[in-house]
Amino acid sequence: MEQLLLKSELLTDRTQTRFTRGLFERIDWNNRLIGVKGSRGTGKTTLLLQRLKSLGKSASEAAYFTLDDLYFTTHSLVETATDFYKKGGKILFLDEVHKYPNWAQHLKNLYDFYPDLQLAFTGSSIIDIARQEADLSRRALLYELPGMSYREYLAFEGILQAEPFTLSEILSEARPWRALLSGGFQPLQHFATYLRSGYYPFYKEDPEGFSQRVQQLIRLIVEYDMAELQDFDIRNARKMLQLLYILAENVPFKPNLTQLAEKSQIHRNSVNNYLHFLEQARLIRLLHAEGISVATLQKPEKIYLDNTNLSFALSHSQPDKGNLRQTFFNNQLVQGHTVRQSKAADFLVDGIYTFEVGGKNKQQKQIEGIPNAYVAKDDVDSGIGRTIPLWVFGFLY
Repeated sequence: MEQLLLKSELLTDRTQTRFTRGLFERIDWNNRLIGVKGSRGTGKTTLLLQRLKSLGKSASEAAYFTLDDLYFTTHSLVETATDFYKKGGKILFLDEVHKYPNWAQHLKNLYDFYPDLQLAFTGSSIIDIARQEADLSRRALLYELPGMSYREYLAFEGILQAEPFTLSEILSEARPWRALLSGGFQPLQHFATYLRSGYYPFYKEDPEGFSQRVQQLIRLIVEYDMAELQDFDIRNARKMLQLLYILAENVPFKPNLTQLAEKSQIHRNSVNNYLHFLEQARLIRLLHAEGISVATLQKPEKIYLDNTNLSFALSHSQPDKGNLRQTFFNNQLVQGHTVRQSKAADFLVDGIYTFEVGGKNKQQKQIEGIPNAYVAKDDVDSGIGRTIPLWVFGFLY
Protein backbone atom coordinates (compact mmCIF):
# COMPACT_ATOMS: atom_id res chain seq x y z
CA MET A 1 0.00 0.00 0.00
CA GLU A 2 3.00 2.30 0.44
CA GLN A 3 3.20 2.55 -3.34
CA LEU A 4 -0.41 3.76 -3.49
CA LEU A 5 0.21 6.37 -0.82
CA LEU A 6 3.28 7.63 -2.65
CA LYS A 7 1.28 8.01 -5.87
CA SER A 8 -1.40 9.85 -3.92
CA GLU A 9 1.14 12.34 -2.56
CA LEU A 10 2.72 12.93 -5.96
CA LEU A 11 -0.62 13.51 -7.70
CA THR A 12 -1.83 15.82 -4.95
CA ASP A 13 1.36 17.88 -5.03
CA ARG A 14 1.06 18.35 -8.80
CA THR A 15 -2.57 19.43 -8.70
CA GLN A 16 -3.29 23.09 -9.40
CA THR A 17 -5.90 24.91 -7.35
CA ARG A 18 -6.02 28.25 -9.19
CA PHE A 19 -9.31 27.25 -10.81
CA THR A 20 -11.99 25.03 -9.31
CA ARG A 21 -15.27 23.94 -10.80
CA GLY A 22 -18.53 25.35 -9.47
CA LEU A 23 -19.46 21.91 -8.15
CA PHE A 24 -16.48 21.99 -5.80
CA GLU A 25 -18.26 24.54 -3.56
CA ARG A 26 -21.66 22.83 -3.78
CA ILE A 27 -20.51 19.42 -2.56
CA ASP A 28 -21.16 18.69 1.09
CA TRP A 29 -17.68 17.33 1.78
CA ASN A 30 -18.63 16.48 5.38
CA ASN A 31 -20.94 13.70 4.25
CA ARG A 32 -19.65 10.18 5.00
CA LEU A 33 -20.16 8.87 1.46
CA ILE A 34 -19.96 11.15 -1.57
CA GLY A 35 -20.26 10.08 -5.18
CA VAL A 36 -19.30 12.18 -8.21
CA LYS A 37 -20.20 10.77 -11.59
CA GLY A 38 -19.73 12.20 -15.05
CA SER A 39 -18.48 11.53 -18.54
CA ARG A 40 -14.82 11.00 -19.29
CA GLY A 41 -12.84 14.21 -19.56
CA THR A 42 -15.03 16.46 -17.41
CA GLY A 43 -12.53 16.75 -14.54
CA LYS A 44 -13.70 14.33 -11.82
CA THR A 45 -10.17 13.25 -10.88
CA THR A 46 -8.97 16.85 -10.61
CA LEU A 47 -11.96 17.67 -8.41
CA LEU A 48 -11.02 14.95 -5.89
CA LEU A 49 -7.33 15.87 -5.89
CA GLN A 50 -8.11 19.55 -5.37
CA ARG A 51 -10.23 18.70 -2.36
CA LEU A 52 -7.47 16.44 -1.04
CA LYS A 53 -4.90 19.21 -1.44
CA SER A 54 -7.14 21.71 0.34
CA LEU A 55 -7.23 19.44 3.41
CA GLY A 56 -3.47 19.76 3.93
CA LYS A 57 -3.19 16.26 5.42
CA SER A 58 -0.57 13.58 4.86
CA ALA A 59 -1.38 10.63 2.60
CA SER A 60 -1.49 8.37 5.63
CA GLU A 61 -4.53 10.35 6.85
CA ALA A 62 -6.21 11.33 3.56
CA ALA A 63 -5.42 9.49 0.34
CA TYR A 64 -6.46 9.08 -3.29
CA PHE A 65 -6.57 5.64 -4.93
CA THR A 66 -7.60 4.98 -8.52
CA LEU A 67 -9.24 1.59 -8.91
CA ASP A 68 -7.88 1.02 -12.40
CA ASP A 69 -4.41 0.80 -10.82
CA LEU A 70 -2.78 -2.61 -11.43
CA TYR A 71 -2.42 -2.91 -7.66
CA PHE A 72 -6.12 -3.75 -7.42
CA THR A 73 -5.83 -6.69 -9.78
CA THR A 74 -4.22 -8.63 -6.94
CA HIS A 75 -5.43 -6.75 -3.85
CA SER A 76 -8.92 -6.38 -2.45
CA LEU A 77 -10.37 -2.89 -2.06
CA VAL A 78 -11.84 -3.72 1.34
CA GLU A 79 -8.57 -5.19 2.60
CA THR A 80 -6.58 -2.21 1.29
CA ALA A 81 -8.98 0.32 2.82
CA THR A 82 -9.00 -1.61 6.09
CA ASP A 83 -5.21 -1.52 6.22
CA PHE A 84 -5.32 2.21 5.47
CA TYR A 85 -7.87 2.77 8.26
CA LYS A 86 -5.99 0.73 10.87
CA LYS A 87 -2.86 2.79 10.23
CA GLY A 88 -4.67 6.04 10.95
CA GLY A 89 -6.42 6.80 7.66
CA LYS A 90 -9.59 8.88 7.96
CA ILE A 91 -10.43 10.10 4.44
CA LEU A 92 -10.27 7.95 1.31
CA PHE A 93 -10.98 9.15 -2.21
CA LEU A 94 -11.58 6.38 -4.76
CA ASP A 95 -11.43 7.15 -8.49
CA GLU A 96 -13.02 5.15 -11.34
CA VAL A 97 -14.98 2.79 -9.08
CA HIS A 98 -16.96 1.32 -11.98
CA LYS A 99 -13.78 -0.43 -13.12
CA TYR A 100 -13.65 -2.54 -9.97
CA PRO A 101 -15.80 -5.71 -9.77
CA ASN A 102 -18.68 -5.47 -7.26
CA TRP A 103 -17.54 -1.98 -6.30
CA ALA A 104 -20.90 -1.05 -4.79
CA GLN A 105 -20.84 -3.95 -2.32
CA HIS A 106 -17.29 -3.07 -1.29
CA LEU A 107 -18.25 0.56 -0.63
CA LYS A 108 -21.28 -0.54 1.37
CA ASN A 109 -19.09 -2.77 3.53
CA LEU A 110 -16.59 0.02 4.19
CA TYR A 111 -19.40 2.46 4.97
CA ASP A 112 -21.00 0.05 7.43
CA PHE A 113 -17.81 -1.28 9.07
CA TYR A 114 -16.00 2.03 9.64
CA PRO A 115 -18.42 4.81 10.64
CA ASP A 116 -15.59 7.33 11.11
CA LEU A 117 -14.03 6.69 7.67
CA GLN A 118 -15.06 9.30 5.12
CA LEU A 119 -15.36 8.04 1.55
CA ALA A 120 -15.69 9.86 -1.76
CA PHE A 121 -15.76 8.13 -5.14
CA THR A 122 -16.02 8.94 -8.82
CA GLY A 123 -17.54 6.88 -11.58
CA SER A 124 -18.73 7.03 -15.14
CA SER A 125 -21.95 8.85 -15.97
CA ILE A 126 -23.34 5.48 -17.04
CA ILE A 127 -23.54 4.40 -13.40
CA ASP A 128 -27.06 4.29 -12.04
CA ILE A 129 -26.58 4.30 -8.27
CA ALA A 130 -30.25 3.61 -7.67
CA ARG A 131 -29.91 0.23 -9.41
CA GLN A 132 -26.85 -0.95 -7.49
CA GLU A 133 -27.48 -4.05 -5.43
CA ALA A 134 -25.74 -2.57 -2.39
CA ASP A 135 -28.44 0.09 -2.14
CA LEU A 136 -25.96 2.94 -2.13
CA SER A 137 -28.74 5.29 -3.16
CA ARG A 138 -29.77 5.84 0.47
CA ARG A 139 -26.19 6.06 1.74
CA ALA A 140 -24.39 8.16 -0.86
CA LEU A 141 -24.78 11.86 -1.56
CA LEU A 142 -24.51 11.82 -5.34
CA TYR A 143 -23.46 14.62 -7.69
CA GLU A 144 -22.84 14.81 -11.43
CA LEU A 145 -20.00 16.81 -12.95
CA PRO A 146 -20.77 17.99 -16.50
CA GLY A 147 -18.27 19.67 -18.77
CA MET A 148 -17.52 23.33 -18.24
CA SER A 149 -20.21 25.94 -18.66
CA TYR A 150 -19.42 29.09 -20.61
CA ARG A 151 -19.00 30.88 -17.27
CA GLU A 152 -16.50 28.28 -16.05
CA TYR A 153 -14.61 28.38 -19.34
CA LEU A 154 -14.15 32.15 -19.01
CA ALA A 155 -12.85 31.71 -15.48
CA PHE A 156 -10.56 28.86 -16.57
CA GLU A 157 -9.07 31.13 -19.24
CA GLY A 158 -8.63 33.99 -16.78
CA ILE A 159 -10.98 36.19 -18.81
CA LEU A 160 -13.81 36.77 -16.32
CA GLN A 161 -14.67 35.79 -12.77
CA ALA A 162 -18.42 35.82 -12.14
CA GLU A 163 -20.96 34.05 -9.98
CA PRO A 164 -23.61 31.92 -11.69
CA PHE A 165 -27.13 33.24 -12.23
CA THR A 166 -30.36 31.41 -11.56
CA LEU A 167 -32.82 31.08 -14.43
CA SER A 168 -35.19 33.41 -12.58
CA GLU A 169 -32.46 36.04 -12.37
CA ILE A 170 -31.67 35.73 -16.07
CA LEU A 171 -35.31 36.24 -17.01
CA SER A 172 -36.08 38.93 -14.44
CA GLU A 173 -36.65 42.54 -15.44
CA ALA A 174 -33.60 43.50 -13.38
CA ARG A 175 -31.35 41.60 -15.82
CA PRO A 176 -28.40 41.41 -13.36
CA TRP A 177 -26.17 39.93 -16.07
CA ARG A 178 -25.99 43.36 -17.72
CA ALA A 179 -23.49 44.34 -15.01
CA LEU A 180 -20.98 42.05 -16.75
CA LEU A 181 -21.22 44.16 -19.90
CA SER A 182 -20.80 47.42 -18.02
CA GLY A 183 -17.48 46.10 -16.77
CA GLY A 184 -16.15 45.85 -20.31
CA PHE A 185 -16.78 42.13 -20.88
CA GLN A 186 -17.44 41.26 -24.54
CA PRO A 187 -19.27 37.90 -24.44
CA LEU A 188 -19.27 37.17 -28.17
CA GLN A 189 -15.50 37.56 -28.41
CA HIS A 190 -14.99 34.15 -26.77
CA PHE A 191 -18.29 32.37 -27.38
CA ALA A 192 -17.42 30.69 -30.68
CA THR A 193 -14.19 29.30 -29.23
CA TYR A 194 -16.08 27.84 -26.28
CA LEU A 195 -18.60 26.17 -28.59
CA ARG A 196 -15.76 24.56 -30.53
CA SER A 197 -13.42 23.48 -27.75
CA GLY A 198 -14.31 24.83 -24.31
CA TYR A 199 -16.52 22.15 -22.77
CA TYR A 200 -13.88 19.57 -21.82
CA PRO A 201 -11.10 20.99 -19.58
CA PHE A 202 -8.42 18.84 -21.23
CA TYR A 203 -8.42 21.15 -24.29
CA LYS A 204 -5.62 23.06 -22.54
CA GLU A 205 -3.29 20.08 -22.81
CA ASP A 206 -3.30 19.91 -26.61
CA PRO A 207 -5.41 22.61 -28.33
CA GLU A 208 -4.39 21.54 -31.84
CA GLY A 209 -5.19 17.89 -31.26
CA PHE A 210 -8.38 18.54 -29.32
CA SER A 211 -10.84 17.16 -31.89
CA GLN A 212 -8.84 13.97 -32.26
CA ARG A 213 -8.75 13.54 -28.48
CA VAL A 214 -12.53 14.00 -28.32
CA GLN A 215 -12.92 11.29 -30.95
CA GLN A 216 -10.68 9.00 -28.88
CA LEU A 217 -12.75 9.82 -25.80
CA ILE A 218 -15.92 8.78 -27.64
CA ARG A 219 -14.39 5.44 -28.63
CA LEU A 220 -13.26 4.77 -25.06
CA ILE A 221 -16.74 5.51 -23.72
CA VAL A 222 -18.45 3.23 -26.23
CA GLU A 223 -15.89 0.42 -26.34
CA TYR A 224 -14.82 0.41 -22.69
CA ASP A 225 -17.12 2.24 -20.29
CA MET A 226 -20.31 0.80 -21.76
CA ALA A 227 -19.06 -2.69 -21.00
CA GLU A 228 -20.16 -1.91 -17.43
CA LEU A 229 -23.82 -1.60 -18.46
CA GLN A 230 -25.87 -4.65 -17.60
CA ASP A 231 -27.89 -4.71 -20.81
CA PHE A 232 -25.20 -3.70 -23.28
CA ASP A 233 -23.48 -6.28 -25.48
CA ILE A 234 -19.97 -4.98 -26.09
CA ARG A 235 -19.92 -6.87 -29.40
CA ASN A 236 -22.27 -4.17 -30.69
CA ALA A 237 -19.84 -1.30 -29.98
CA ARG A 238 -19.14 -0.77 -33.68
CA LYS A 239 -22.86 -0.41 -34.39
CA MET A 240 -23.13 2.04 -31.50
CA LEU A 241 -20.37 4.20 -32.98
CA GLN A 242 -22.02 4.00 -36.39
CA LEU A 243 -25.32 5.11 -34.86
CA LEU A 244 -23.61 8.06 -33.16
CA TYR A 245 -21.99 9.24 -36.42
CA ILE A 246 -25.34 9.01 -38.22
CA LEU A 247 -26.94 11.15 -35.53
CA ALA A 248 -24.07 13.66 -35.64
CA GLU A 249 -24.63 14.26 -39.35
CA ASN A 250 -28.35 14.87 -38.87
CA VAL A 251 -28.83 16.63 -35.52
CA PRO A 252 -31.17 17.92 -34.32
CA PHE A 253 -32.51 14.55 -35.40
CA LYS A 254 -36.25 13.87 -35.45
CA PRO A 255 -36.05 10.11 -35.18
CA ASN A 256 -37.61 7.66 -37.56
CA LEU A 257 -36.59 4.52 -35.73
CA THR A 258 -37.12 2.22 -38.70
CA GLN A 259 -34.82 4.27 -40.95
CA LEU A 260 -32.32 4.67 -38.13
CA ALA A 261 -32.25 0.91 -37.63
CA GLU A 262 -31.62 0.32 -41.33
CA LYS A 263 -28.77 2.84 -41.54
CA SER A 264 -27.02 1.63 -38.39
CA GLN A 265 -27.74 -2.10 -38.94
CA ILE A 266 -29.26 -2.27 -35.47
CA HIS A 267 -32.46 -4.24 -34.96
CA ARG A 268 -35.50 -1.97 -34.88
CA ASN A 269 -36.47 -3.19 -31.40
CA SER A 270 -33.03 -2.32 -30.01
CA VAL A 271 -32.65 1.23 -31.31
CA ASN A 272 -34.38 2.86 -28.33
CA ASN A 273 -32.13 0.88 -25.99
CA TYR A 274 -29.04 2.10 -27.82
CA LEU A 275 -30.22 5.71 -27.75
CA HIS A 276 -30.74 5.40 -24.00
CA PHE A 277 -27.20 4.02 -23.57
CA LEU A 278 -25.73 6.93 -25.54
CA GLU A 279 -27.61 9.40 -23.38
CA GLN A 280 -26.43 7.70 -20.18
CA ALA A 281 -22.88 8.08 -21.49
CA ARG A 282 -23.56 11.81 -22.08
CA LEU A 283 -22.88 11.60 -25.79
CA ILE A 284 -26.41 12.56 -26.86
CA ARG A 285 -29.48 14.15 -25.27
CA LEU A 286 -33.01 12.93 -25.95
CA LEU A 287 -35.66 15.64 -26.05
CA HIS A 288 -39.16 14.42 -25.22
CA ALA A 289 -42.51 16.09 -25.85
CA GLU A 290 -44.07 18.34 -23.26
CA GLY A 291 -46.92 16.93 -21.21
CA ILE A 292 -45.71 13.33 -21.52
CA SER A 293 -43.95 11.47 -18.73
CA VAL A 294 -40.55 10.28 -19.81
CA ALA A 295 -40.22 6.51 -19.81
CA THR A 296 -36.79 5.00 -20.34
CA LEU A 297 -37.57 3.52 -23.73
CA GLN A 298 -40.02 6.12 -25.00
CA LYS A 299 -39.34 7.48 -28.47
CA PRO A 300 -37.92 11.03 -28.22
CA GLU A 301 -39.16 13.96 -30.28
CA LYS A 302 -35.63 15.12 -31.12
CA ILE A 303 -32.07 13.98 -30.56
CA TYR A 304 -29.17 16.34 -29.93
CA LEU A 305 -25.50 15.70 -29.33
CA ASP A 306 -24.72 16.31 -25.67
CA ASN A 307 -22.53 19.37 -26.28
CA THR A 308 -21.23 21.50 -29.11
CA ASN A 309 -17.64 20.25 -28.83
CA LEU A 310 -18.93 16.85 -29.97
CA SER A 311 -20.58 18.55 -32.95
CA PHE A 312 -17.24 19.86 -34.20
CA ALA A 313 -15.36 16.64 -33.45
CA LEU A 314 -17.86 14.39 -35.25
CA SER A 315 -18.84 16.58 -38.19
CA HIS A 316 -17.09 16.29 -41.55
CA SER A 317 -17.88 19.94 -42.27
CA GLN A 318 -18.75 23.10 -40.36
CA PRO A 319 -21.69 22.25 -38.06
CA ASP A 320 -24.96 24.01 -38.77
CA LYS A 321 -25.16 27.19 -36.70
CA GLY A 322 -28.80 26.69 -35.80
CA ASN A 323 -27.97 23.23 -34.47
CA LEU A 324 -25.08 24.63 -32.41
CA ARG A 325 -27.38 27.20 -30.82
CA GLN A 326 -30.00 24.65 -29.82
CA THR A 327 -27.38 22.13 -28.65
CA PHE A 328 -25.74 24.77 -26.44
CA PHE A 329 -29.06 25.91 -24.97
CA ASN A 330 -30.20 22.36 -24.23
CA ASN A 331 -26.82 21.39 -22.76
CA GLN A 332 -26.63 24.33 -20.36
CA LEU A 333 -30.26 24.03 -19.22
CA VAL A 334 -30.44 20.27 -18.61
CA GLN A 335 -27.84 20.49 -15.84
CA GLY A 336 -30.40 21.85 -13.38
CA HIS A 337 -33.73 22.02 -15.16
CA THR A 338 -36.29 19.86 -16.93
CA VAL A 339 -36.23 20.48 -20.68
CA ARG A 340 -38.92 19.29 -23.08
CA GLN A 341 -39.93 19.85 -26.68
CA SER A 342 -42.37 22.77 -26.79
CA LYS A 343 -45.54 22.47 -28.85
CA ALA A 344 -45.24 26.11 -29.89
CA ALA A 345 -41.48 26.75 -30.00
CA ASP A 346 -38.15 24.98 -29.50
CA PHE A 347 -38.04 24.23 -25.76
CA LEU A 348 -40.24 24.15 -22.67
CA VAL A 349 -38.25 24.49 -19.44
CA ASP A 350 -39.56 23.30 -16.06
CA GLY A 351 -43.04 23.14 -17.57
CA ILE A 352 -43.24 26.95 -17.32
CA TYR A 353 -40.90 28.80 -19.66
CA THR A 354 -41.11 28.60 -23.46
CA PHE A 355 -38.02 29.38 -25.51
CA GLU A 356 -37.42 29.92 -29.19
CA VAL A 357 -33.71 29.84 -30.07
CA GLY A 358 -32.34 31.74 -33.06
CA GLY A 359 -29.94 34.27 -34.56
CA LYS A 360 -29.91 38.04 -34.18
CA ASN A 361 -32.70 38.48 -36.76
CA LYS A 362 -35.06 36.08 -34.97
CA GLN A 363 -38.45 37.71 -34.38
CA GLN A 364 -40.92 37.13 -31.53
CA LYS A 365 -43.84 36.18 -33.76
CA GLN A 366 -43.66 32.50 -32.82
CA ILE A 367 -44.08 33.21 -29.11
CA GLU A 368 -46.77 35.91 -29.34
CA GLY A 369 -49.59 35.32 -26.89
CA ILE A 370 -47.66 32.66 -24.96
CA PRO A 371 -47.09 33.49 -21.28
CA ASN A 372 -43.52 33.22 -19.94
CA ALA A 373 -42.12 32.92 -23.46
CA TYR A 374 -38.74 34.24 -24.60
CA VAL A 375 -36.40 34.35 -27.57
CA ALA A 376 -32.85 33.19 -26.81
CA LYS A 377 -30.99 35.18 -29.44
CA ASP A 378 -27.46 34.48 -30.66
CA ASP A 379 -25.00 37.06 -32.04
CA VAL A 380 -26.19 39.81 -29.69
CA ASP A 381 -24.57 41.12 -26.51
CA SER A 382 -27.78 42.16 -24.80
CA GLY A 383 -31.54 42.14 -25.20
CA ILE A 384 -34.72 43.86 -24.09
CA GLY A 385 -38.21 42.67 -23.23
CA ARG A 386 -38.61 39.00 -24.00
CA THR A 387 -35.28 38.74 -25.81
CA ILE A 388 -32.39 37.17 -23.87
CA PRO A 389 -28.91 36.83 -25.40
CA LEU A 390 -28.02 33.17 -25.86
CA TRP A 391 -24.61 33.43 -24.16
CA VAL A 392 -26.23 34.34 -20.82
CA PHE A 393 -27.56 30.79 -20.44
CA GLY A 394 -23.95 29.70 -20.18
CA PHE A 395 -23.88 31.33 -16.72
CA LEU A 396 -26.40 28.96 -15.11
CA TYR A 397 -23.72 26.82 -13.43
